[in-house]
Amino acid sequence: MNPNDELPRPVPDATANPEDILSTLDAPSAAAAARPAAPNAYEKLLEHFATEYLKDRRSDRRWKTFYRVAWLAFFVFVAWSLFSQRHHVSSTNTPHTALVEVRGEIAADTEASAELLLSAIKNAFEDHGAQAVVLRINSPGGSPVQAGIVYDEIKRLKAKHGKKVYAVVEEMCASGAYYIAAAADEIYVDKASMVGSIGVLMDGFGFVGLMEKLGVERRLLTAGENKGMLDPFTAQNAKQRAYAQAMLDQIHQQFITVVKEGRGARLHETPEMFSGLFWNGEEAVKMGLADEFGNLDYVAREVVKAEEVIDYTPRDNVAERLAKRFGAAMGEGAVKAVRSLAPLR
Repeated sequence: MNPNDELPRPVPDATANPEDILSTLDAPSAAAAARPAAPNAYEKLLEHFATEYLKDRRSDRRWKTFYRVAWLAFFVFVAWSLFSQRHHVSSTNTPHTALVEVRGEIAADTEASAELLLSAIKNAFEDHGAQAVVLRINSPGGSPVQAGIVYDEIKRLKAKHGKKVYAVVEEMCASGAYYIAAAADEIYVDKASMVGSIGVLMDGFGFVGLMEKLGVERRLLTAGENKGMLDPFTAQNAKQRAYAQAMLDQIHQQFITVVKEGRGARLHETPEMFSGLFWNGEEAVKMGLADEFGNLDYVAREVVKAEEVIDYTPRDNVAERLAKRFGAAMGEGAVKAVRSLAPLR
């Protein structure tokens, strides 16, 4: 039955009192009196749903706007930080000491990579206000290739610009770090600094015995008899070992030549000097591996005679690290997307 249909009214009894009959016909029934309540409940329910829906839509729009503004602010901050970091040193004619930090492992894609160090060193040499360049070193060494590139470029820039280079050692200047320091005109150390380790190494592991105990068979296919050279799962070959040793000896000799050329007559050579040992700063001065004791402030004030120090070292700031991680995440997501589409081809 449609709730809007007219409900039948009760038929009065013919024997009833006429006044009672009239009151019965004129008074609305209980069902008719209650009928308007149903439409009001529906309207309130619909109004409630409509209100909540509009609230959700407004909330969604606000969050979308917030995220867009936040991402825009993030990218603006990253761009500004990268630009300001890359251009934090401006050329000046004011006399000063140019500082370049050599910290951590010397290798590609590190803060002490040849690419970053050369950029900073070139800027320092080309600045007319820079009276000299100071390499402040705190590094255990690293790649002989990266160190050799920096060494050669320092020698070239010294000849071109006629400026002196000083190395100031903090905690450690070993191996490849000392390779770079050998290009300096003078080397300053602390009495407790670690200096030296003039040698070359190639390390690895061998799992042949372990594989035999576990019953694991190594299946290695190569085109070229020496392609699997120094494979950790294969027994060492005497010929290949000798070849690797000869290569290390040659690189070691290159290192020795650089040190002798850089230190010259100041070097008091001993049988153990090029054995890979390292010494504290006090012994290094006695052996001629270093010149004097002193820190950055001392060298700038007393040696360079330009007390103001300007840092030319390029550094990865927080924004740059975030940008790199964001870029890596985007790249990984793209690779996953491509792989997920591959079966559809």
